[in-house]
Amino acid sequence: MHMQEAIDRIIKYTQGHTLEDLRTDDMMYYAVVKNIEIIGEAANMLTEGFRQSHSETPWKMVRGMRNYIVHEYFQIDDIVVWQVVTENIPTLRKQVANYLSGTDWKQWEQQPFDA
Repeated sequence: MHMQEAIDRIIKYTQGHTLEDLRTDDMMYYAVVKNIEIIGEAANMLTEGFRQSHSETPWKMVRGMRNYIVHEYFQIDDIVVWQVVTENIPTLRKQVANYLSGTDWKQWEQQPFDA
């Protein structure tokens, strides 16, 4: 699943690193930001029913972070990005792993042309 893969990449790219590393390593910064965007986009592809049935995940925040990154591109706060990495990604990783092991995803994914 795209969300889990993006989460795993963020963890891989940031493991053993600090906020200062994120600030000074352009490649790591843009890789992390892009993968946060992917997580939000994947969350957008889930049906409202799935999000409501799994309300322990703050879907509005997940999707909102994607919108923040996309629309405030030149004003992204690196402290906010680092907080997402250190405080939210580990929890989201556990939740997504639980969903993957116990969910029939085809039932919940929106089709690209759904009205």
